[in-house]
Amino acid sequence: MLAKEYCDAIKRKDKPVIISHHMLSGLKEGQAKMSKSDPNSAIFMEDSDVNVNMKIKKAYCPELIVKDNPILDYCVSIIFPSFSSLTVNRHEKNGGPKDYKSYEDLVVDYEAGNLHPGDLKPAVADAINKLLQPVRDHFANDPYAKNLLATIKGW
Repeated sequence: MLAKEYCDAIKRKDKPVIISHHMLSGLKEGQAKMSKSDPNSAIFMEDSDVNVNMKIKKAYCPELIVKDNPILDYCVSIIFPSFSSLTVNRHEKNGGPKDYKSYEDLVVDYEAGNLHPGDLKPAVADAINKLLQPVRDHFANDPYAKNLLATIKGW
């Protein structure tokens, strides 16, 4: 945005293009978007599987409520576009394991109380960890990438 404003100020005809996308919700209640200043409010690509599991477990995810629910935001924005389904290993008292083929089906069960946050969260953490594992492997196994990440973290 700053570059575009600068181009306007100097009357440059060719300006950068700005492409925006949906900002993921923060993992804490009332956070409209993730905040890098609060590491527990977001999942970072270098987070370990233990960190992802802990952050998702602590995440705001009110029963029956879809609106402003960050765990469901991760489902619709990341998990379903990345995977053909999401398997939730529900407790037997909650109906046992279920394979969701669409976000809409998941929402129907969630709003009806047929899917509990305690069952959904581990499935979401597993899916995110599957997506992040190739990134972790890249930074662990490529010396250049490992050094670059260390340099950036140092800043």
